[in-house]
Formats: sequence, structure tokens, C-alpha cells
Amino acid sequence: MTSDVYVGIDVAKDTMFVAILPTGETWEERITEDGLKRLVAKLRPITPQLVVMEATGGYEAPIFEVLWKHNIPVAVVNPRLVRSFAKALGRLAKTDKIDATVIARFGEAVKPKPKVRNDQQEKILGDLVARRRQILRMIVAEGNRKKRAVGEVQKLIEKHIKWLNKALEEIEKKLEAYISKTVEWRERNEILQSVPGIGKIVAYSLMAELPELGKLNRKQIAALVGVAPLNRDSGNMKGKRSCWGGRASIRTALYMATVVAMRFNKTIKAFYERLCQNGKHKKVAITACIRKLLCVLNAMMKNHIRWGEFKPAET
Repeated sequence: MTSDVYVGIDVAKDTMFVAILPTGETWEERITEDGLKRLVAKLRPITPQLVVMEATGGYEAPIFEVLWKHNIPVAVVNPRLVRSFAKALGRLAKTDKIDATVIARFGEAVKPKPKVRNDQQEKILGDLVARRRQILRMIVAEGNRKKRAVGEVQKLIEKHIKWLNKALEEIEKKLEAYISKTVEWRERNEILQSVPGIGKIVAYSLMAELPELGKLNRKQIAALVGVAPLNRDSGNMKGKRSCWGGRASIRTALYMATVVAMRFNKTIKAFYERLCQNGKHKKVAITACIRKLLCVLNAMMKNHIRWGEFKPAET
């Protein structure tokens, strides 16, 4: 018999507040080994239909891991969706207890899909790609500070930038070495980099942060990344379609790849020029090119073919 129990967990840095529906039971727990054991001990006997947490930049990861290991379904959702749901319920106040209860009610009403656990290889690759991105941001930030600094402070910043550049080189070597170890990763990397405009860093980002590539249809993958135009119609009013949501880091990587592809990839270049000739605004045309490049990559990964074997009609 299917359980009607839904659990909401409001996650903080060191603690979590848990709410269970329909009983209304709530309690606070620390995110420690003992705290996670107590959480599992309470949840396993009631076999919840779903446990729901908000994405909190990684603080939710240990909770997800331990629940997943004990076959308790967990969904990790966008906090903006939960907040909009709370406003719709008229719950404007914010406390840990209120937030956990709202998260549980969101799960009960919306029933988001449980998250699939990445295998260990994907997690390591994702961590390396994320760390590379963090180091790049630090280099940019330090470069901006250097412009305003003088004297000894400027020398200290220059020293730090040199250290960060060495760290960047080291992590890129680790990425290359890690991917070269596995036949599957090497094949994916070769397929992606065979496309004019896709460099190694974009390929690594796609492998780490878009594992669904090649497993969904073109509409689903475009919506997942956030480059699918969404309708905004109401009654007789026909609004402009626009793109929103999705995975920002992947959109950024694909934007940079598309800018290069519009110069060196004949298919993407011709598509962009045709859109501009038809009167499309340049930003709209670039977004359409990002979507087309993504769909090309999706088709290639699905069929395990490289750029030289690819037929544009398949996109």
C-alpha cells in the first residue's frame, strides 16, 4: 500500500528542521552522523511517499546521501518554487518550523520527482568542474582588486593570483587525467569535442553537470537547460515567448561555445545568419543557436556519433 506521508526538511548549515504530514510532527536535528542516524530511524518505519528538501548549495548533500542509501525517496527542489508556493498559501512568515511544513505541503501538492543519485564518477567530475569555476571567479575578483590596490597590497594580490593560476593548471590536469581513465568518459569527451566550438572545458562541464544529455528528447533537454521558449498567453492576449529557469552554469558554458561556433561551425553560423536575415533580434538569434547546438549535441550523444558522421537533418 502506498504511503501518504510527506516529509519536508528545511536545511541550514549545521542543522535541519523536519516536518511530517499528515501528523504535523516537527523536530530539529543536527547534521551530524548521529543526527542523520536518528533521522533515518524515525523515517524508515513510516515509509514516506517522498522527502522534500530545497537546494542549499550543497548543505543538503549528506542528508540526501544517507536517505538514498536507505531507499527513502528524496526530491531536491528549487527554493524559489517553494517560496512561491508559500506565498500562494498566504504563509508570508519565515521560521524553520514554518519552512519545513511548507516544504512538506509543497511535496504533497506538487509531488516532484525524486532525485537520482549521481554515480561516484559523476560526483568527482562535478566537484572538479565546480572547483575550477570557483578558482576562476577568485582570479577575476583578485584581478579587480589589484586595479584598485597600491604598493605592498598590490604585490600580495599579484602573488595570490599567481598561486591561483597554478591551482587552475593543476585542476585542469586532474580533469584530463580523470577522464582519460574511463572508456565511457573518453568516448563522451571525444564526441563532444568533435563539434566545432566545443572545447575541453565546455565538454567537461556538460559531462559533469548535464548527465541527461543523450537520454532525453530535444524539447526535454532544452527545457532542462532553460533555453526552451515558454508561452505567456492569457485569453486573447498572446505574449512573447521567453526562456527562464534551468541550469545557469550549463547555459553559460553553451553561450561561450555558441559564440565560437557562430564563427567556426558552418551549421551554427548559417543558422544564425538566416535568423538575422529574417529579422530576428541578435539576442534571440543567439539563444536559438544555443538551443540548436544543444539539440545537436543531444542527438550525437544519443546515437554515439561524432561531428563528421552527423547529419544536420537529425537535429
